[in-house]
Amino acid sequence: MGDIVIPEKLYFKIGEVAELTGVKPHVLRYWEAEFGAFRPAKSRSRQRLYQRKDIELVFRLKELLYQQGYTIAGARKLLGRKGDLPPTATATSSRDLLDEVRRDLHRLRDKLGSSSP
Repeated sequence: MGDIVIPEKLYFKIGEVAELTGVKPHVLRYWEAEFGAFRPAKSRSRQRLYQRKDIELVFRLKELLYQQGYTIAGARKLLGRKGDLPPTATATSSRDLLDEVRRDLHRLRDKLGSSSP
């Protein structure tokens, strides 16, 4: 990652992540399926919303796969070691619950915003 600065934002769209990391969107979607370590939230329009920790993991995967020569299986095994995964990756049910709460809050905010005069 080195000299790349990730902007101070809560969420990033897949195109922004692709531009920041140099990894094409279809590869990001593939990695999402292959590595359970990150699963970006989705907006109501089903657009992927990556967070800073997801982008950092993309940089880590890119380094493992492209620079260090790991295979997908090797990188998955390496990331699966205790301590190498982000805390949210080890608690998928908690992540699912948080994503559901986030979606509910977004819906509520949108509903409240549309009901104002």
